[in-house]
Amino acid sequence: MTLTTAITMNNPAHAGPVVTMDGSSTVYPITEAVAEDFQIAKKGGVRVTVGISGTGGGFKKFCRGEIDIVNASRPIQHSEMEACKAAGVQYIEMPIAFDALTVAINPQNTWSRTITVAELKKIWEPSAQGKITKWNQVNPAWPDEKIKLFGAGADSGTFDYFTEAIVGKAKSSRGDFTASEDDNVLVQGIATDKYSLGFFGFAYYTENKKKVNAAAIDNGKGGVIPSAETVENGSYQPLSRPIFIYVNAKAADKPEVNEFVNFYMKNAPALVKEVKYFPLPAEIYQLNLDHLKQRKVGTVFGGESKLDLSIDDVVKLERRL
Repeated sequence: MTLTTAITMNNPAHAGPVVTMDGSSTVYPITEAVAEDFQIAKKGGVRVTVGISGTGGGFKKFCRGEIDIVNASRPIQHSEMEACKAAGVQYIEMPIAFDALTVAINPQNTWSRTITVAELKKIWEPSAQGKITKWNQVNPAWPDEKIKLFGAGADSGTFDYFTEAIVGKAKSSRGDFTASEDDNVLVQGIATDKYSLGFFGFAYYTENKKKVNAAAIDNGKGGVIPSAETVENGSYQPLSRPIFIYVNAKAADKPEVNEFVNFYMKNAPALVKEVKYFPLPAEIYQLNLDHLKQRKVGTVFGGESKLDLSIDDVVKLERRL
């Protein structure tokens, strides 16, 4: 499923410069907010289009040179690095925020308000398909009722990160669940079924607190609810993660792309907070701008997600680029 929003000021037939973006639904609320403010500042002189095809779908387009910037809810993977290399696409990696990947339950759920990583694995691992179908099969104290599962689609970076953090291997998951790259579809599903459970980015949870609850995640030290405090102090693990944009280095030579990315980094702290994610230290946004100016290409993540990262860890990693 691919959604595209062309956030155009005044003139929909505007034929001037265009900045093209696609990718993660998790990163979308931040980029959408930046794009709207940028176009207002430019008085409609530049158009920004923002698609939602999931991180994997976005990287496919990005590595073919079809878009200027990709929104990514995980670092670029080995296969994507190879695809970009084959097409001669170089990229500037820019962490823009932290997300607390949220396990959401229906408000009427009184039994799994705290859920362990082991219980989540029992629900989501591939061997659970067709076998772990009821709540009491996960925990005998839970209801003898069918679990209705909702999660990010296979092209989603959220799916990659969740499966790696919970199951132990990216993309390793049961297949019998309702999957969508549109997080609003997942919210609606969980909101309408008492026995449902799903996962998506924190911003979609905070937008829908009246419809869904966040389960506390117990990683062996007691249940921890996703919040600014638990992300900043590193206690919400293993589901805290950095989220990114990747800028095509050649596209960065275009004035409109360069100007947009500069605007993005200067306004990210306020807009990240506005859409309910967690801003990074000012040093990171300045590093991103330095890397843009110097055209420092590549990734510090080596083609894979790193689990249990704190915000400080990301700062230290990015300094090495």
